[in-house]
Amino acid sequence: MSSVKELTRPGGLMHRTDFSRMDCSIARSLPVVAEPWSVLVLRDVHVGIRRFEELRQDLGVSRKVLAERLRHLVELGLLEAESYSERPPRHEYVLTAKGNDFIDVLLAIAAWGDRWTAGEAGPPTLYRHHACGQVTHVEPHCAACGEVMHAGDVEVESGPGAEPLPRSSTHGVERRA
Repeated sequence: MSSVKELTRPGGLMHRTDFSRMDCSIARSLPVVAEPWSVLVLRDVHVGIRRFEELRQDLGVSRKVLAERLRHLVELGLLEAESYSERPPRHEYVLTAKGNDFIDVLLAIAAWGDRWTAGEAGPPTLYRHHACGQVTHVEPHCAACGEVMHAGDVEVESGPGAEPLPRSSTHGVERRA
């Protein structure tokens, strides 16, 4: 069974699950993707909004929430804080290699949102590919053969980092050695 740790805040009122110990890359990614402000901060930094006040104004988020999200994203290694003023101390936030890789996830989410949530007016943002100059969208392709890949085109198997699970604990997913 997956290792999941329940966290209790003082007073015992709030429980949080620590997904980082689960035997699943999706679960381990939830601290980033499941917190909307973090995702929107990464989006803004990617498009060039990098300073605290600019981020706060664009997002309409409180200073406290933004400071917490930025600190969390720096701790996770998705952003780096670079000083641009010593008096007063000010930072600008830049994506790390790990953060840049996460932008690919956001492009896939945007493609889904453009298809299913944009409405009749169409997508609010267009994506122009630098290499060919065309407006496009992201589609997952197989890294081995190059074919377009969808959920129904893959079979889930155990990877080298998987914990051995009893057959009844696989929730319908066949685990192979």
